[in-house]
Amino acid sequence: MSAKSSTPAPAKKPAPQASDDKVLIHGRTDDGKGLKVLRKRNDELSLGEVRPLEEGKAISGEVVSLTPHAEMPLLCDVKVEADVRPANGGSRSGPARVSNPSYRSGWDRMWGKRRKAQVN
Repeated sequence: MSAKSSTPAPAKKPAPQASDDKVLIHGRTDDGKGLKVLRKRNDELSLGEVRPLEEGKAISGEVVSLTPHAEMPLLCDVKVEADVRPANGGSRSGPARVSNPSYRSGWDRMWGKRRKAQVN
């Protein structure tokens, strides 16, 4: 009679799934600071630009990391680091909400400061 081993066979790891988020670089932006890209995410194709992050400038869209393919460096896998797009798609009704110190001082120059209510 043969003895069976009591240790289970090591589980096979599934093959890593290739990212279905890819970018093809097809040129530089007009100002030369970014790259024009064609992005395939799942079954969607879109045109766009990627630009380096700059300190002090607002971020719009997504922050991504690109990993070039060895056999074709202009084709890159995309890893989304942060998505800073508005949750509702950016649609809001009403005027822009601008309320910073320079806006307020401009308002005061244009319309004058509010007068305190005087008691009779």
